[in-house]
Amino acid sequence: MSALGALLAPRSASGSTGMRSRILLGFVCAAYSVGAAVGWGSPQVAVFMGDFGLAAAALIAAVSCFLYARTGAGRLRPAWLLFSLSSLMAACGNAVWGWYEVILGIPVPTPSLADVFFLCFAPPAIVGLLVLAKRPVTRAGWVCLALDAWLIGGSLLTLAWSLALAHTTHLAGFQDTSVAPAALSLAYPLLDIVLVSMVLALHFRRAGVNRSAVNTAIAALALTVLSDAVFTSPLLRSTYHSGQLLDAGWFAGSLLLAYAPWGARRADRQPARPGPPRAIASRPIAGSLAALTPYLAAAVCTLGILYNVVEGRRVDRVVIFTGCTVVLALVVRQGIMLLDNISLTQELAQKENHFRSLVQGSSDVIMIAAPSGTLRYVSPAAAGVYGREAEDLVGSELSSIIHPDDLGRVVHELRRFLAAPPHEEPTTRIECRFRSGTGDWLNVESTVNRHQGGLLLNSRDVTERVRLQAQLQHNAEHDPLTDLPNRALFTARVRQALGGRRAGDPGTAVLFIDLDGFKQVNDTIGHQAGDELLIQAGRRLQDSVRAGDTAARLGGDEFAALIMGDGTRDQGAREYQVHEIADRLRLTLSQPYRIGPSEVRVAASIGVAFAEPAISPTDLMRNADLAMYRAKAGGKDRVELYAPQMQADVVRRSELAARLRTALRDGEFALLHQPVVHLASGSVAAVAAQARWRSAQGILFTPAEFLRVTGDDDRTAELGRWLLEEAVKQAADRARAGHPVAVSVRLSAARLLDAGPPPGSIEALLTRHGLPSGALMIEVADSDPRVSFDALEQRLVALRRLGVRIALDGFGSGFAAINALRRLPIDVLKLDRNLVEGVVESARLHKITSGLLRIACDLGLQSVADGVDVPEQVLALRAMGCTHGQGMAFSGPLDEYRLRRALVRGEFPVPGIPSPRPVMAGGSIPLLTGSHTETPVPPT
Repeated sequence: MSALGALLAPRSASGSTGMRSRILLGFVCAAYSVGAAVGWGSPQVAVFMGDFGLAAAALIAAVSCFLYARTGAGRLRPAWLLFSLSSLMAACGNAVWGWYEVILGIPVPTPSLADVFFLCFAPPAIVGLLVLAKRPVTRAGWVCLALDAWLIGGSLLTLAWSLALAHTTHLAGFQDTSVAPAALSLAYPLLDIVLVSMVLALHFRRAGVNRSAVNTAIAALALTVLSDAVFTSPLLRSTYHSGQLLDAGWFAGSLLLAYAPWGARRADRQPARPGPPRAIASRPIAGSLAALTPYLAAAVCTLGILYNVVEGRRVDRVVIFTGCTVVLALVVRQGIMLLDNISLTQELAQKENHFRSLVQGSSDVIMIAAPSGTLRYVSPAAAGVYGREAEDLVGSELSSIIHPDDLGRVVHELRRFLAAPPHEEPTTRIECRFRSGTGDWLNVESTVNRHQGGLLLNSRDVTERVRLQAQLQHNAEHDPLTDLPNRALFTARVRQALGGRRAGDPGTAVLFIDLDGFKQVNDTIGHQAGDELLIQAGRRLQDSVRAGDTAARLGGDEFAALIMGDGTRDQGAREYQVHEIADRLRLTLSQPYRIGPSEVRVAASIGVAFAEPAISPTDLMRNADLAMYRAKAGGKDRVELYAPQMQADVVRRSELAARLRTALRDGEFALLHQPVVHLASGSVAAVAAQARWRSAQGILFTPAEFLRVTGDDDRTAELGRWLLEEAVKQAADRARAGHPVAVSVRLSAARLLDAGPPPGSIEALLTRHGLPSGALMIEVADSDPRVSFDALEQRLVALRRLGVRIALDGFGSGFAAINALRRLPIDVLKLDRNLVEGVVESARLHKITSGLLRIACDLGLQSVADGVDVPEQVLALRAMGCTHGQGMAFSGPLDEYRLRRALVRGEFPVPGIPSPRPVMAGGSIPLLTGSHTETPVPPT
């Protein structure tokens, strides 16, 4: 934008800057008016300002409109270009006028070049106004626009002809025989009439784009036309000279036209103020004036005719013709409007019927409430939705059908909505409960709009949707079997307890509960019985906790309980109280369960963790879980409180599990063998394979405690497979080297039954490595209560068919030893180390061991004592009838090199035998002679 545009309308959008621009414009126009009123001090200055001053103002308007058309006029650009051309014609006309009066110092001739420019001022302005006008969309609209323009123009022509133009024409006809002066005297007023007609006709049809600029431009042209009308009047035309006060009208009109586009741009940039726009309030008035325009024009025409009659003048033929055409145009326009009104009435009736059908047939209830809250209209759908007739609701208060608990929230939302600007928030949505005809409360969703100061509500029944959402929410947060809160909801409750008003209360505790023996229930009497047991356990747990506590099922047979703190500061008393609650829950859950005709018993292991300052819900639940696993590891059916050492143990087990995985992958395990010696001769009857882990420092560690600490069943199974395959492989190598001694491998009963070593794997190993079938003995432990004896018996029978010998390991330590002897195909009994250690010192253990050995002898089984470390134990065991021993009294675990050297020697010294009978290396001593089975006993 140029400096001129910046002067007229600065870019600043602030209100103070716009006010300064308007004040500056008013000050310049007022200064020019004062100067013209006082004659500018001298005739020469008056003539100069009256000619070149007006030319300068018109030139400023032309440049301003041209610059605006090039920068930001949009689709109205042609109109502003035409206004620029119109102002340029006015500037040129005033410049020519000044050339005659100021430069040449002679009167302006009539006609002159200035008249040409002045006459060219009106046509571009008229066309520009047509561009600014809102274009009619129908032919009838175009006809009405033309008729309105003629009504206004003809009325003004009638009045002007009656007042002055007829007299001017008559005088021109008598004074000058030339046609040009008479035509010129009529051209000015006629063009002004046309311009005024267009201004009035288009004032109520202006486009909505840049409304401020259009209004200002129309006002500027109206001021210019008014000055032209005064100038062309007979009273002033003969006495006018440049520099008079009339020039101030032209000057102000030009500057106002120059200001129009830039001032409008500044106004459009200002942010809209909240509240309804002013144009909305003025539209009814504007519409009324637009409708009255034709009648006002006809009234003006009538005044022109009455003036001639009152003055006693003869009515001129021009007045009669113009008046008749005005009346004809008014009649035609009224006919068009009548037809248009009939069409609109029919269309309105059709739309009214259409919308009435939509409202009455809609399943939604449409209600209109007055500003006071009284229902003024209710659609017929209320009978089907609310169970209440629409007539019964009309006249009642809206608040009377809203649930009291929802009323405050609804009122607050409606007040906020009505206070918001309509253009920012035209609608809102509320959801509340409405009273139905049966007295029940329905969940209703309503879309609310403003309606004549009141409210328009479009409501629908969403009760089923709300119920479904509530059910889905309940299902997402509760266990489907027991209907207790699930892990997600329990975690949320724990988070709420740790972060609410009781945040930091050390009395808040979480209990993790696991049902011991639940898997056996599923395996023995079926999963349906297990589900019934879980339902009863959940019911017992729910009945045992307090009202403010939370019982939940986390999954499987794991339950949990959140015990809220009571604010006590005595931590010891609180721990004692929670421990009592947990123990009571344990006893309750351990009571017999009636499942159909049978009675089932399970126990409960419970871990308890108390809240600590700044502890997270995840950490608190993890602590309770660790305490629960410690309770299971400590013997089950007990309550264990969390201690920080438990977390350290978990970390240590994780580290050991990682080290075990690395050791298996990198081959860091080594296989050692401990000789099994015949107590009567000292000969090597067999070797027991034992795995050792070789650390980075070269130290060998036993994996027994290592595997027990990790609790990694997968790694333990992998190590068992490695031990079995390596033992078979090395035994086959020794046999080929001339040392055919049997090897025993210890495997748990669970490992024999799972998919770790499949049923054909042992046979595959014996076949692949060429080991005789009788050269392998499997030591089976009987201490695992989870193992099914039926499955174990079938598996051991299959192994016996392969020629594999079976030894019952740890005999005398388990509760199922007698049952194992009764049902399992056993060849060898291996006494537990704990019995052997006290067989000399304890008379009680001596008697127990002696009795067990007599049982083995009566059953025809061989016996092996594990952990024989001192000569006194050798003597005692041999005296009791034990056939074989294994321990430090003979030899510790040996690597392959030392083992072969021992096999070459063939025997170990046995206490009480002064001269052992020599045995050749590689010889065999029957370990299982006299077996109770039909399968021959291989040498071990």
